[in-house]
Amino acid sequence: MEYRIERDSMGEMQVPADRYWAAQTQRSYQNFRIGGEVMPREITHAFGILKKAAAIANNRIRPERMDAKKLQAICAACDEVIAGKLNDHFPLVVWQTGSGTQSNMNANEVIANRGNEIAGEKLLHPNDHVNMSQSSNDTFPTAMHIAAVIGIEDRLMPVMEMFIETLKRLEKENEGIVKSGRTHLQDATPIRFSQEISGWRNMIEKPYEMLKLALPGLKELALGGTAVGTGLNAPKGFDTEVAKAVSELTGKDFKTAGNKFHALTSKDDLVFAHGALKALAANLMKIANDVRWLASGPRCGLGEIFIPENEPGSSIMPGKVNPTQCESMTMVAVQVMANDVAVGMAASQGNFELNVFMPVLIYNFLQSVRLLSDGMRSFHDNCVVGITANKEKMRHNLYNSLMLVTALNPYIGYDNAAKTAKLAHKENISLKEACVKLGFLTPEKFDEVFHPEQMA
Repeated sequence: MEYRIERDSMGEMQVPADRYWAAQTQRSYQNFRIGGEVMPREITHAFGILKKAAAIANNRIRPERMDAKKLQAICAACDEVIAGKLNDHFPLVVWQTGSGTQSNMNANEVIANRGNEIAGEKLLHPNDHVNMSQSSNDTFPTAMHIAAVIGIEDRLMPVMEMFIETLKRLEKENEGIVKSGRTHLQDATPIRFSQEISGWRNMIEKPYEMLKLALPGLKELALGGTAVGTGLNAPKGFDTEVAKAVSELTGKDFKTAGNKFHALTSKDDLVFAHGALKALAANLMKIANDVRWLASGPRCGLGEIFIPENEPGSSIMPGKVNPTQCESMTMVAVQVMANDVAVGMAASQGNFELNVFMPVLIYNFLQSVRLLSDGMRSFHDNCVVGITANKEKMRHNLYNSLMLVTALNPYIGYDNAAKTAKLAHKENISLKEACVKLGFLTPEKFDEVFHPEQMA
Protein backbone atom coordinates (compact mmCIF):
# COMPACT_ATOMS: atom_id res chain seq x y z
CA MET A 1 0.00 0.00 0.00
CA GLU A 2 1.20 3.48 -0.82
CA TYR A 3 1.12 6.21 1.82
CA ARG A 4 1.37 9.97 1.97
CA ILE A 5 2.41 12.14 4.93
CA GLU A 6 -0.24 14.26 6.65
CA ARG A 7 0.37 16.60 9.58
CA ASP A 8 -1.66 17.81 12.55
CA SER A 9 -0.79 19.61 15.80
CA MET A 10 0.87 16.46 17.15
CA GLY A 11 3.12 15.81 14.18
CA GLU A 12 3.29 13.65 11.08
CA MET A 13 1.21 10.57 10.24
CA GLN A 14 1.31 8.10 7.37
CA VAL A 15 -2.10 7.96 5.66
CA PRO A 16 -3.15 5.60 2.82
CA ALA A 17 -2.56 7.48 -0.40
CA ASP A 18 -5.96 6.59 -1.83
CA ARG A 19 -7.95 7.92 1.12
CA TYR A 20 -9.16 11.49 1.71
CA TRP A 21 -8.85 11.39 5.49
CA ALA A 22 -5.82 12.94 7.20
CA ALA A 23 -3.76 12.76 10.38
CA GLN A 24 -6.43 13.02 13.08
CA THR A 25 -8.63 10.38 11.47
CA GLN A 26 -5.60 8.11 11.08
CA ARG A 27 -4.70 8.48 14.75
CA SER A 28 -8.19 7.45 15.81
CA TYR A 29 -8.23 4.62 13.28
CA GLN A 30 -5.02 3.23 14.77
CA ASN A 31 -5.78 3.90 18.43
CA PHE A 32 -9.31 2.46 18.61
CA ARG A 33 -9.25 -0.99 17.04
CA ILE A 34 -12.34 -2.05 18.95
CA GLY A 35 -15.12 -4.20 17.55
CA GLY A 36 -16.39 -3.84 14.03
CA GLU A 37 -19.16 -1.29 14.57
CA VAL A 38 -18.35 1.58 12.21
CA MET A 39 -19.98 4.94 12.94
CA PRO A 40 -23.48 4.72 11.40
CA ARG A 41 -23.66 5.92 7.81
CA GLU A 42 -26.65 8.04 8.79
CA ILE A 43 -24.23 10.08 10.93
CA THR A 44 -21.72 10.30 8.06
CA HIS A 45 -24.41 11.66 5.76
CA ALA A 46 -25.72 14.01 8.46
CA PHE A 47 -22.22 15.46 8.74
CA GLY A 48 -22.33 16.13 5.02
CA ILE A 49 -25.55 18.07 5.51
CA LEU A 50 -24.38 20.12 8.48
CA LYS A 51 -20.95 20.92 7.00
CA LYS A 52 -22.62 22.18 3.82
CA ALA A 53 -25.11 24.17 5.89
CA ALA A 54 -22.29 25.65 7.98
CA ALA A 55 -20.43 26.74 4.85
CA ILE A 56 -23.59 28.34 3.48
CA ALA A 57 -24.24 30.16 6.77
CA ASN A 58 -20.61 31.32 7.01
CA ASN A 59 -20.78 32.61 3.45
CA ARG A 60 -23.91 34.60 4.25
CA ILE A 61 -22.47 36.09 7.46
CA ARG A 62 -18.75 36.38 6.78
CA PRO A 63 -18.17 36.17 3.00
CA GLU A 64 -14.69 37.62 3.44
CA ARG A 65 -13.63 34.37 5.14
CA MET A 66 -15.94 31.94 3.35
CA ASP A 67 -15.82 33.25 -0.21
CA ALA A 68 -17.75 31.80 -3.12
CA LYS A 69 -14.83 29.67 -4.29
CA LYS A 70 -14.38 27.96 -0.93
CA LEU A 71 -18.13 27.57 -0.58
CA GLN A 72 -18.41 25.89 -3.95
CA ALA A 73 -15.62 23.42 -3.17
CA ILE A 74 -17.06 22.51 0.24
CA CYS A 75 -20.59 22.11 -1.13
CA ALA A 76 -19.40 19.87 -3.96
CA ALA A 77 -17.53 17.59 -1.54
CA CYS A 78 -20.44 17.59 0.92
CA ASP A 79 -22.85 16.54 -1.82
CA GLU A 80 -20.70 13.45 -2.39
CA VAL A 81 -20.70 12.70 1.35
CA ILE A 82 -24.49 13.08 1.51
CA ALA A 83 -24.91 10.80 -1.51
CA GLY A 84 -22.79 8.09 0.14
CA LYS A 85 -20.08 8.26 -2.55
CA LEU A 86 -17.35 8.74 0.07
CA ASN A 87 -18.47 6.16 2.63
CA ASP A 88 -15.19 4.26 2.33
CA HIS A 89 -13.37 7.34 3.56
CA PHE A 90 -15.17 7.26 6.94
CA PRO A 91 -13.59 4.25 8.71
CA LEU A 92 -13.87 5.16 12.38
CA VAL A 93 -15.62 2.91 14.88
CA VAL A 94 -18.28 3.79 17.41
CA TRP A 95 -15.92 3.04 20.30
CA GLN A 96 -13.87 6.24 20.12
CA THR A 97 -13.85 9.53 21.97
CA GLY A 98 -17.22 10.01 23.63
CA SER A 99 -17.73 13.43 22.07
CA GLY A 100 -17.34 12.10 18.54
CA THR A 101 -14.48 14.55 17.99
CA GLN A 102 -12.57 12.30 15.63
CA SER A 103 -15.67 11.63 13.53
CA ASN A 104 -16.11 15.38 13.21
CA MET A 105 -12.47 15.69 12.16
CA ASN A 106 -12.91 12.76 9.78
CA ALA A 107 -15.63 14.78 8.05
CA ASN A 108 -13.52 17.95 8.09
CA GLU A 109 -10.49 16.20 6.59
CA VAL A 110 -12.37 14.26 3.92
CA ILE A 111 -14.36 17.30 2.80
CA ALA A 112 -11.26 19.53 2.77
CA ASN A 113 -9.14 17.08 0.79
CA ARG A 114 -11.88 16.16 -1.64
CA GLY A 115 -12.85 19.83 -1.98
CA ASN A 116 -9.27 20.74 -2.79
CA GLU A 117 -9.17 17.99 -5.40
CA ILE A 118 -12.36 19.30 -6.98
CA ALA A 119 -11.03 22.87 -6.92
CA GLY A 120 -7.68 21.81 -8.35
CA GLU A 121 -5.76 23.70 -5.67
CA LYS A 122 -5.06 23.66 -1.93
CA LEU A 123 -7.92 25.94 -1.05
CA LEU A 124 -9.44 24.42 2.09
CA HIS A 125 -8.13 23.69 5.59
CA PRO A 126 -10.15 21.15 7.62
CA ASN A 127 -10.27 23.30 10.77
CA ASP A 128 -10.14 26.84 9.44
CA HIS A 129 -12.70 26.40 6.67
CA VAL A 130 -14.74 23.18 6.88
CA ASN A 131 -15.01 23.48 10.68
CA MET A 132 -15.42 27.29 10.67
CA SER A 133 -17.71 28.59 13.47
CA GLN A 134 -18.05 25.03 14.84
CA SER A 135 -16.75 22.63 17.45
CA SER A 136 -17.00 18.85 17.65
CA ASN A 137 -19.06 19.48 20.75
CA ASP A 138 -21.89 21.11 18.83
CA THR A 139 -21.52 19.35 15.47
CA PHE A 140 -21.80 15.77 16.72
CA PRO A 141 -25.05 16.36 18.68
CA THR A 142 -26.36 18.22 15.62
CA ALA A 143 -25.54 15.26 13.39
CA MET A 144 -27.31 13.00 15.90
CA HIS A 145 -30.51 15.04 15.68
CA ILE A 146 -30.42 15.35 11.90
CA ALA A 147 -29.90 11.61 11.48
CA ALA A 148 -32.62 10.79 14.02
CA VAL A 149 -35.20 13.03 12.35
CA ILE A 150 -34.45 11.77 8.84
CA GLY A 151 -34.57 8.16 10.04
CA ILE A 152 -37.89 8.57 11.81
CA GLU A 153 -39.66 10.72 9.22
CA ASP A 154 -38.32 9.23 6.00
CA ARG A 155 -37.69 5.61 6.92
CA LEU A 156 -39.84 4.50 9.85
CA MET A 157 -43.04 6.54 9.66
CA PRO A 158 -43.90 5.55 6.07
CA VAL A 159 -43.69 1.87 7.05
CA MET A 160 -45.92 2.53 10.07
CA GLU A 161 -48.45 4.28 7.83
CA MET A 162 -48.48 1.33 5.43
CA PHE A 163 -48.93 -1.08 8.34
CA ILE A 164 -51.88 0.91 9.67
CA GLU A 165 -53.62 0.95 6.28
CA THR A 166 -53.29 -2.82 5.94
CA LEU A 167 -54.79 -3.35 9.38
CA LYS A 168 -57.67 -1.07 8.44
CA ARG A 169 -58.28 -3.27 5.40
CA LEU A 170 -58.21 -6.41 7.53
CA GLU A 171 -60.70 -4.84 9.93
CA LYS A 172 -63.19 -4.27 7.11
CA GLU A 173 -62.69 -7.73 5.67
CA ASN A 174 -63.35 -9.42 9.03
CA GLU A 175 -66.14 -7.19 10.34
CA GLY A 176 -68.83 -9.87 10.77
CA ILE A 177 -66.69 -12.62 12.29
CA VAL A 178 -67.15 -13.35 16.00
CA LYS A 179 -64.59 -15.42 17.88
CA SER A 180 -63.69 -16.35 21.41
CA GLY A 181 -61.81 -13.71 23.33
CA ARG A 182 -58.94 -14.73 25.61
CA THR A 183 -57.53 -13.27 28.80
CA HIS A 184 -54.77 -14.84 30.91
CA LEU A 185 -54.41 -17.35 28.02
CA GLN A 186 -57.83 -18.66 29.08
CA ASP A 187 -61.20 -18.52 27.31
CA ALA A 188 -63.03 -15.22 27.73
CA THR A 189 -66.17 -13.61 26.36
CA PRO A 190 -66.62 -13.23 22.58
CA ILE A 191 -65.03 -10.54 20.47
CA ARG A 192 -65.30 -9.64 16.82
CA PHE A 193 -62.12 -10.44 14.94
CA SER A 194 -62.26 -6.91 13.52
CA GLN A 195 -62.22 -5.56 17.07
CA GLU A 196 -59.12 -7.58 17.86
CA ILE A 197 -57.45 -6.23 14.73
CA SER A 198 -58.46 -2.68 15.67
CA GLY A 199 -56.44 -3.13 18.85
CA TRP A 200 -53.40 -4.04 16.76
CA ARG A 201 -54.00 -1.00 14.56
CA ASN A 202 -54.11 1.35 17.51
CA MET A 203 -50.88 -0.20 18.79
CA ILE A 204 -49.16 1.25 15.74
CA GLU A 205 -51.11 4.52 15.73
CA LYS A 206 -50.27 5.39 19.34
CA PRO A 207 -46.45 5.17 18.98
CA TYR A 208 -46.81 7.05 15.68
CA GLU A 209 -48.36 9.95 17.61
CA MET A 210 -45.67 9.61 20.29
CA LEU A 211 -42.97 9.97 17.65
CA LYS A 212 -44.71 13.09 16.30
CA LEU A 213 -44.56 14.54 19.81
CA ALA A 214 -40.83 13.76 20.01
CA LEU A 215 -39.89 15.31 16.67
CA PRO A 216 -39.95 19.02 17.70
CA GLY A 217 -37.26 18.38 20.32
CA LEU A 218 -35.15 16.47 17.83
CA LYS A 219 -35.43 19.34 15.37
CA GLU A 220 -33.61 21.67 17.78
CA LEU A 221 -29.93 21.89 16.81
CA ALA A 222 -26.92 22.45 19.04
CA LEU A 223 -24.92 24.01 16.21
CA GLY A 224 -23.73 27.47 17.23
CA GLY A 225 -22.94 26.50 20.80
CA THR A 226 -19.35 25.55 19.84
CA ALA A 227 -17.19 24.19 22.69
CA VAL A 228 -19.23 24.68 25.89
CA GLY A 229 -22.46 26.33 24.76
CA THR A 230 -21.25 29.95 24.80
CA GLY A 231 -20.83 30.14 21.04
CA LEU A 232 -17.17 31.17 21.21
CA ASN A 233 -15.70 31.78 17.70
CA ALA A 234 -19.10 31.62 16.02
CA PRO A 235 -20.35 34.93 14.59
CA LYS A 236 -23.58 36.46 15.84
CA GLY A 237 -26.59 34.93 14.13
CA PHE A 238 -24.68 31.86 12.93
CA ASP A 239 -26.85 29.48 14.95
CA THR A 240 -30.14 30.64 13.39
CA GLU A 241 -28.61 30.95 9.92
CA VAL A 242 -27.14 27.44 9.99
CA ALA A 243 -30.41 25.95 11.23
CA LYS A 244 -32.14 27.70 8.35
CA ALA A 245 -29.62 26.21 5.93
CA VAL A 246 -30.09 22.69 7.35
CA SER A 247 -33.84 23.13 6.89
CA GLU A 248 -33.37 24.20 3.30
CA LEU A 249 -31.13 21.21 2.54
CA THR A 250 -33.38 18.61 4.19
CA GLY A 251 -36.83 20.05 3.62
CA LYS A 252 -37.48 19.72 7.35
CA ASP A 253 -38.20 22.43 9.88
CA PHE A 254 -35.06 22.52 12.02
CA LYS A 255 -34.36 25.41 14.36
CA THR A 256 -31.57 26.45 16.67
CA ALA A 257 -31.78 25.17 20.25
CA GLY A 258 -32.92 27.85 22.64
CA ASN A 259 -30.41 26.79 25.30
CA LYS A 260 -27.08 25.60 23.92
CA PHE A 261 -25.83 24.54 27.36
CA HIS A 262 -28.68 22.04 27.49
CA ALA A 263 -28.17 21.01 23.86
CA LEU A 264 -24.53 20.05 24.39
CA THR A 265 -24.81 18.15 27.65
CA SER A 266 -28.34 16.71 27.72
CA LYS A 267 -29.67 14.02 25.40
CA ASP A 268 -33.20 13.91 26.82
CA ASP A 269 -34.81 14.56 23.42
CA LEU A 270 -33.26 11.36 22.09
CA VAL A 271 -34.27 9.45 25.22
CA PHE A 272 -37.85 10.67 24.83
CA ALA A 273 -37.93 9.71 21.15
CA HIS A 274 -36.42 6.31 21.82
CA GLY A 275 -39.10 5.77 24.45
CA ALA A 276 -41.61 5.93 21.58
CA LEU A 277 -39.48 3.45 19.63
CA LYS A 278 -39.49 1.14 22.65
CA ALA A 279 -43.27 1.49 22.93
CA LEU A 280 -43.59 0.55 19.26
CA ALA A 281 -41.30 -2.45 19.80
CA ALA A 282 -43.35 -3.59 22.80
CA ASN A 283 -46.57 -3.35 20.79
CA LEU A 284 -45.04 -5.19 17.82
CA MET A 285 -43.93 -7.93 20.20
CA LYS A 286 -47.56 -8.30 21.33
CA ILE A 287 -48.96 -8.24 17.77
CA ALA A 288 -46.45 -10.78 16.46
CA ASN A 289 -47.09 -13.06 19.43
CA ASP A 290 -50.87 -12.81 18.90
CA VAL A 291 -50.46 -13.69 15.24
CA ARG A 292 -48.31 -16.75 15.84
CA TRP A 293 -50.54 -17.99 18.66
CA LEU A 294 -53.68 -17.56 16.57
CA ALA A 295 -51.96 -19.31 13.65
CA SER A 296 -50.58 -22.14 15.80
CA GLY A 297 -51.26 -25.65 14.60
CA PRO A 298 -52.10 -26.72 12.02
CA ARG A 299 -54.01 -29.36 14.02
CA CYS A 300 -52.87 -29.15 17.64
CA GLY A 301 -52.93 -25.39 18.15
CA LEU A 302 -55.50 -22.61 18.06
CA GLY A 303 -55.54 -22.46 14.27
CA GLU A 304 -57.94 -19.52 14.10
CA ILE A 305 -56.07 -17.68 11.36
CA PHE A 306 -54.02 -18.61 8.32
CA ILE A 307 -50.74 -16.80 7.57
CA PRO A 308 -48.53 -17.04 4.46
CA GLU A 309 -46.28 -20.09 4.27
CA ASN A 310 -42.89 -18.72 3.20
CA GLU A 311 -40.30 -21.46 3.68
CA PRO A 312 -39.88 -25.00 5.08
CA GLY A 313 -39.74 -24.94 8.86
CA SER A 314 -37.70 -27.99 9.75
CA SER A 315 -34.68 -29.92 8.56
CA ILE A 316 -36.10 -33.13 10.00
CA MET A 317 -39.91 -32.79 10.07
CA PRO A 318 -41.26 -32.82 6.49
CA GLY A 319 -44.11 -30.44 5.75
CA LYS A 320 -43.54 -28.29 8.84
CA VAL A 321 -44.01 -24.54 8.31
CA ASN A 322 -43.18 -22.03 11.04
CA PRO A 323 -44.26 -18.43 11.76
CA THR A 324 -40.80 -17.13 10.93
CA GLN A 325 -41.79 -13.53 10.26
CA CYS A 326 -43.32 -13.34 13.73
CA GLU A 327 -40.13 -14.70 15.25
CA SER A 328 -38.01 -12.19 13.35
CA MET A 329 -40.26 -9.33 14.45
CA THR A 330 -40.10 -10.38 18.11
CA MET A 331 -36.30 -10.59 17.99
CA VAL A 332 -36.19 -7.06 16.58
CA ALA A 333 -38.42 -5.96 19.45
CA VAL A 334 -36.05 -7.52 21.99
CA GLN A 335 -33.08 -5.70 20.48
CA VAL A 336 -34.88 -2.34 20.45
CA MET A 337 -35.94 -2.72 24.08
CA ALA A 338 -32.35 -3.60 24.99
CA ASN A 339 -31.11 -0.57 23.03
CA ASP A 340 -33.35 1.62 25.18
CA VAL A 341 -31.27 0.70 28.21
CA ALA A 342 -28.08 1.80 26.44
CA VAL A 343 -29.70 5.03 25.23
CA GLY A 344 -30.93 5.92 28.72
CA MET A 345 -27.65 5.08 30.44
CA ALA A 346 -25.59 6.98 27.86
CA ALA A 347 -27.83 10.04 28.17
CA SER A 348 -27.33 10.06 31.94
CA GLN A 349 -23.59 10.62 31.53
CA GLY A 350 -23.58 14.34 30.84
CA ASN A 351 -20.72 15.68 32.96
CA PHE A 352 -20.62 19.45 33.33
CA GLU A 353 -20.77 21.00 29.83
CA LEU A 354 -20.73 17.89 27.62
CA ASN A 355 -22.11 14.40 27.25
CA VAL A 356 -19.31 11.99 26.35
CA PHE A 357 -21.35 8.88 25.54
CA MET A 358 -22.78 10.24 22.29
CA PRO A 359 -21.44 7.69 19.76
CA VAL A 360 -22.86 4.68 21.61
CA LEU A 361 -26.14 6.50 22.18
CA ILE A 362 -26.73 7.32 18.53
CA TYR A 363 -25.46 3.93 17.38
CA ASN A 364 -28.19 2.22 19.40
CA PHE A 365 -30.82 4.82 18.51
CA LEU A 366 -30.28 4.53 14.78
CA GLN A 367 -30.07 0.75 14.96
CA SER A 368 -33.52 0.77 16.56
CA VAL A 369 -34.91 2.98 13.78
CA ARG A 370 -33.31 0.78 11.13
CA LEU A 371 -34.43 -2.52 12.67
CA LEU A 372 -37.99 -1.36 13.28
CA SER A 373 -38.29 0.01 9.75
CA ASP A 374 -36.92 -3.09 8.07
CA GLY A 375 -38.51 -5.52 10.53
CA MET A 376 -41.97 -4.00 10.19
CA ARG A 377 -41.73 -3.97 6.40
CA SER A 378 -40.72 -7.63 6.31
CA PHE A 379 -43.43 -8.62 8.82
CA HIS A 380 -45.98 -6.61 6.86
CA ASP A 381 -45.07 -7.78 3.36
CA ASN A 382 -44.48 -11.44 4.20
CA CYS A 383 -47.10 -12.07 6.87
CA VAL A 384 -49.62 -9.41 7.89
CA VAL A 385 -50.94 -8.69 4.39
CA GLY A 386 -51.84 -12.36 4.01
CA ILE A 387 -53.69 -12.94 7.28
CA THR A 388 -57.06 -14.64 6.75
CA ALA A 389 -59.58 -15.93 9.22
CA ASN A 390 -60.29 -19.63 9.70
CA LYS A 391 -63.99 -19.00 10.15
CA GLU A 392 -64.92 -22.61 10.85
CA LYS A 393 -62.32 -22.94 13.61
CA MET A 394 -63.30 -19.61 15.10
CA ARG A 395 -66.97 -20.64 15.19
CA HIS A 396 -66.11 -24.03 16.69
CA ASN A 397 -63.98 -22.49 19.44
CA LEU A 398 -66.59 -19.81 20.09
CA TYR A 399 -69.42 -22.26 20.68
CA ASN A 400 -67.15 -24.56 22.67
CA SER A 401 -66.20 -21.80 25.10
CA LEU A 402 -67.56 -22.10 28.62
CA MET A 403 -67.22 -18.35 29.12
CA LEU A 404 -70.32 -17.83 27.00
CA VAL A 405 -72.08 -18.55 30.27
CA THR A 406 -71.47 -14.89 31.11
CA ALA A 407 -74.51 -14.09 28.96
CA LEU A 408 -76.66 -15.94 31.51
CA ASN A 409 -75.61 -13.80 34.49
CA PRO A 410 -78.61 -11.41 34.20
CA TYR A 411 -81.03 -14.36 34.16
CA ILE A 412 -79.67 -16.92 36.64
CA GLY A 413 -77.06 -14.91 38.59
CA TYR A 414 -73.29 -15.18 38.83
CA ASP A 415 -73.18 -18.14 41.24
CA ASN A 416 -75.60 -20.26 39.23
CA ALA A 417 -73.78 -19.36 36.02
CA ALA A 418 -70.52 -20.56 37.61
CA LYS A 419 -72.22 -23.86 38.59
CA THR A 420 -73.44 -24.24 35.02
CA ALA A 421 -69.95 -23.73 33.56
CA LYS A 422 -68.34 -26.12 36.02
CA LEU A 423 -70.88 -28.86 35.37
CA ALA A 424 -70.53 -28.46 31.61
CA HIS A 425 -66.76 -28.73 31.92
CA LYS A 426 -66.86 -31.68 34.34
CA GLU A 427 -69.31 -33.77 32.30
CA ASN A 428 -68.15 -32.49 28.90
CA ILE A 429 -71.63 -31.35 27.95
CA SER A 430 -72.95 -28.11 26.48
CA LEU A 431 -73.84 -25.05 28.53
CA LYS A 432 -77.46 -25.53 27.51
CA GLU A 433 -77.49 -29.12 28.75
CA ALA A 434 -75.86 -28.15 32.03
CA CYS A 435 -78.18 -25.20 32.62
CA VAL A 436 -81.30 -27.26 31.95
CA LYS A 437 -79.99 -30.18 34.01
CA LEU A 438 -79.48 -27.87 36.98
CA GLY A 439 -83.00 -26.51 36.53
CA PHE A 440 -81.94 -22.89 36.06
CA LEU A 441 -83.64 -22.35 32.67
CA THR A 442 -85.94 -24.23 30.35
CA PRO A 443 -84.55 -25.19 26.92
CA GLU A 444 -86.82 -22.60 25.31
CA LYS A 445 -85.74 -19.79 27.63
CA PHE A 446 -82.07 -20.71 27.16
CA ASP A 447 -82.40 -20.40 23.38
CA GLU A 448 -84.17 -17.09 23.80
CA VAL A 449 -81.41 -15.43 25.83
CA PHE A 450 -78.29 -17.20 24.59
CA HIS A 451 -76.84 -15.50 21.47
CA PRO A 452 -73.00 -15.62 21.38
CA GLU A 453 -72.68 -13.37 18.30
CA GLN A 454 -74.54 -10.61 20.11
CA MET A 455 -72.11 -10.72 23.04
CA ALA A 456 -69.48 -8.91 20.96
